[in-house]
Amino acid sequence: MDSGNVARKRRPSLWRMPVVGADVESVKRSFLRHIQTSLGRDEYSATPADLYEALCLSVREHLLMRWIQTQQTYYHTDARRVYYLSMEFLMGRALHNALSNLGLLDVYRRAIAELGYSLDELEEQGTEPGLGNGGLGRLAACFLDSMATLQLPAVGCGLRYDYGIFRQEILDGRQIEEPDDWLRLVNPWEIARPAQAVRVQFGGRVQLYDDGTGRLRSRWLDTHDVQAVPYDTPIPAYGNSTVNTLRLWSARGTEDFDLEDFNVGDYVGAVTHKVMAENITKVLYPNDNFYSGKELRLKQQYFLVAATLQDALRRHLVTHPTLDDLPEKVVFQLNDTHPALSIVELLRILLDEHNFSWEKAWGIVTSTMAYTNHTLLPEALEKWPVDLMQRVLPRHLQLVNDINQRFLDDVRLRYPGDHDMVSRLSLFEEGSTKRLRMAHLAVVGSFSVNGVASLHTDLLKKRVMPDFHRLWPERFNNKTNGVTQRRWLLACNPPLATLITNRIGAGWITDLDQLRRLDPLRDDPEFLRELDGVKLRAKQRLTEHLRQSHGVELDPYAIFDVQIKRIHEYKRQLLNALHIVHLYLRIKRDPGALRTPRAFIFGGKAAPGYAMAKLVIKLINDLGARINSDPQIGRRLQVLFYPNYNVSAGELIFPAADVSEQISTAGFEASGTGNMKFALNGALTIGTLDGANVEIAEQVGDDNIFIFGHDVDEVARLRREGYDPRAIYRDDQDVAEVIDLISGDFFSPDEPGLYQPLIESLLDRDYYLLLADFAAYRQTQLKVDAAYSDRSRWMRMSLANIARTGMFSSDRTIRDYAAEIWRLRPVPVELT
Repeated sequence: MDSGNVARKRRPSLWRMPVVGADVESVKRSFLRHIQTSLGRDEYSATPADLYEALCLSVREHLLMRWIQTQQTYYHTDARRVYYLSMEFLMGRALHNALSNLGLLDVYRRAIAELGYSLDELEEQGTEPGLGNGGLGRLAACFLDSMATLQLPAVGCGLRYDYGIFRQEILDGRQIEEPDDWLRLVNPWEIARPAQAVRVQFGGRVQLYDDGTGRLRSRWLDTHDVQAVPYDTPIPAYGNSTVNTLRLWSARGTEDFDLEDFNVGDYVGAVTHKVMAENITKVLYPNDNFYSGKELRLKQQYFLVAATLQDALRRHLVTHPTLDDLPEKVVFQLNDTHPALSIVELLRILLDEHNFSWEKAWGIVTSTMAYTNHTLLPEALEKWPVDLMQRVLPRHLQLVNDINQRFLDDVRLRYPGDHDMVSRLSLFEEGSTKRLRMAHLAVVGSFSVNGVASLHTDLLKKRVMPDFHRLWPERFNNKTNGVTQRRWLLACNPPLATLITNRIGAGWITDLDQLRRLDPLRDDPEFLRELDGVKLRAKQRLTEHLRQSHGVELDPYAIFDVQIKRIHEYKRQLLNALHIVHLYLRIKRDPGALRTPRAFIFGGKAAPGYAMAKLVIKLINDLGARINSDPQIGRRLQVLFYPNYNVSAGELIFPAADVSEQISTAGFEASGTGNMKFALNGALTIGTLDGANVEIAEQVGDDNIFIFGHDVDEVARLRREGYDPRAIYRDDQDVAEVIDLISGDFFSPDEPGLYQPLIESLLDRDYYLLLADFAAYRQTQLKVDAAYSDRSRWMRMSLANIARTGMFSSDRTIRDYAAEIWRLRPVPVELT
């Protein structure tokens, strides 16, 4: 949000910002005014959706004044800015967050109630933008909240997908993907900025020419262009006047309609360009199993990069005569490899459009780009086929070849004769299909490379990128992820937030380390009883929601054992399911086997093309169908798969959880943030020493977490020495009877052999070591059952988790980024 290239002048006094009333009567007038003058409705014709939109527009008035002042402040102070590029932003609903951060929640609740409406019911009318697959997008959203609250000049940069991540429905136990048309209703939070649209080029050819000084330069010609239109969403701070911007780009055709084609009767051809152009932001992350899917995904990534860089450079040139000082005023943070083409695009702009020398241009690029790695999975480290790059981005492929040549020349000088190292470090992977390694490009073109948990960063240095770490050890650093306590405690768990504030004050809302002051209360029986009551109310709230929306009756006095995350083999939802079958068999033999009833709650989506993950979802639902209807089991054991898990669902589930399942195979999870949200809300972790679990264990103490399974070194040793899962099946009776029950079609009587792919995967390979960890997992679950039966002990453990999660605030993470990577200082905003 800014004034573009329009000359900035001091305006007459009539341009001073109006005062927006924040009392109950002013809110009522604002709400009714928007119903009438913004929507053209009255008390008879206004629908619930109209009422919600008018409510949002009323709240937006308070944001807009701060938003404008924030951008003016950044301009007048010539602030250094960070552009946070991410293909995903999973923001969640905006209304409650905005009211909470503005400090207007109680005022609006009263005002709307006095008009005869319920704020909570109107909020349910809002759609949730599903612009992310899970952790990556939700992390980006937490970061935006923290950047604003810490008063840092920042812009979130992403794509405005017409359709977000699919809406998951469960039919006969199977995942069914339905389109997520989140824009079917007006999005009242965004403002379109068509005047700041930019052109993005694809395809074409490259022409060499003499620039008149004897230098050969390149022109990118005969391209197929697409228009990128920005839509801005305000990101309010908590407790101060800063309102930063999330800028999402939408693709539009540069030619809406070809009249010549239309006149000759080619009605489809007349709009073909428009349709093809707009496909770029039609849907989040298409399935890339096919060439067309890969091409569209590449176009999406470049579209984000090209639009963002044009926008950032335009903004810089409003106040600076050249781009020479760009590194002093701008930093681009690349959220994973998806925006890594920023490196090549900035180089192209500097060389081809601003006539910089290679050395000067590359110096600017490598002083402004910073890269965050989010994965240890080899298949998740993107690699683009060179022939696809040649067709879609021919100029960029030329530049990547140049970058690679210069880089490898330096490597050869530093390590003469080490041809294997040259091959390992090359930006290109040779083979039947030559590919561009995007993670390598990101490291070579960035001044900072960070992991997102201590263990992850260590593995990044030693296992994923050891040669790069040997080359540039100073570039590598750790920034452990965090979550915003404003959404994941204050907003989603008001009873717990109130209990905490009544004891230690409200300072924790912006300084989560203050929760440490709760630690002495672990010896206060009255506080522990209050904390226990808060947890029970959260469980009852979730139980009532499940009863009304899903027709499921859970026992709120059972242990709520929760695993909610993307469905993937390495996250081991299947290990959890195997243990449920084991418990089922135990209870069938001995109805008193469990001290406390257990309700297992799963949630998460499988990628549409990921057959094994979808089969796990089917198994979980089949377990629930059989176990929940078994009269001998009753409510001793219940299994629920929560369909279409999203941010709003998480806001109900995290406060209600007793046990947090973080059971990925050690060495595969980069960090995780669900583990932090659970701990913040008092759930106890059962988990492996993987990702941020390691740091959570360090913070809360070994006595307040349940750790099991092979660690990273043991996983490596087991594989090295030869792992035989069938030996475990032969020797462990518990494993054998679980496997036999599933493979014997007990849970799938109408579909014989349905689960054989899962069984064969476990017995023939078991790559993620489920059977190797099963015995330890089973024993640790017995410890969970025993600990929960001692309520005083459990609540002391629960409070230890709450009190010691201060370091897992995204505020701490962003402070570290700002101080150690971005060199960014707070820029306070004062309303005039």
